[in-house]
Amino acid sequence: MEDLKGKTAFITGGASGLGLAMAHAFGEAGMNVMLADIEEAPLAKAVADLEARQIRTASVICDVADRKAVEAAAAKTIEAFGKVHLVANNAGVGVGGPVGDVKPADWDWIVAVNLMGVVYGTETFLPLIRSHGEGGCIVNTASMAGLISAPGMEPYSATKYAVVALSEGWLRQLAPENIHVAVLCPGFVKTKINQSGRARQAQYGGPVVSEIVQNSFVDNGIDPERVGKRVLESVLAKDPYIFTHPDMRAFVQGRFAAIMAGFDAADASPALEGMDYRTPTLTPADS
Repeated sequence: MEDLKGKTAFITGGASGLGLAMAHAFGEAGMNVMLADIEEAPLAKAVADLEARQIRTASVICDVADRKAVEAAAAKTIEAFGKVHLVANNAGVGVGGPVGDVKPADWDWIVAVNLMGVVYGTETFLPLIRSHGEGGCIVNTASMAGLISAPGMEPYSATKYAVVALSEGWLRQLAPENIHVAVLCPGFVKTKINQSGRARQAQYGGPVVSEIVQNSFVDNGIDPERVGKRVLESVLAKDPYIFTHPDMRAFVQGRFAAIMAGFDAADASPALEGMDYRTPTLTPADS
């Protein structure tokens, strides 16, 4: 997608934070923007903001944890703009806590939104992108917590690791169709992720205060607008990984060093000595 002008972007969690910042960046690049969010008042405010910027926009209330709601949002996107080219599966929530203390409803909620929301968004919109044959892009919002797991954030990290895995696999599957897949892995950004429980659905226990990291870490994070511009850069460059905090490189290198040390231990293992097994090379058709 080298030319975005006149094309359409669908963004979940679009009423604020990263989603709205992406809408600004995509819209200023000439795209039509369909904003999807679970909160009605912030969504209306976001639409007014985009319209004031002369960005062609529409909106839809959408709970990404509900496949039928995502399908309805897709239909409204086509009704409004005719085609969709870019899907940003961005909506996310945060839950954490000591091992054994995380409530079943919290697990259900974070998996439904952070993981299944990405699945539903991709499975619903992919046929629509394929249908026009003009290529497209899927941007999935994960986190640096999808590459490094901090104690107490395991439910959040587990869903974000899963989003990284989905994105890596889909990238290889869809590249031959000129459909690019990228995964966004930001560090701390000034968003409302620590307030995500404010809109928790009734089936998961209703609104709740959910703080997975210190509020000061979020409040002192980078400006979401920088992230939106970074995503736009990466979409145009077809980057598979979108990073926003270069200073976190050392954390990832530390994790990979520990993984490589595990392979070194396997190389030296008496239990594996003399083994002549070789793992086959997997292709998409084999896996």
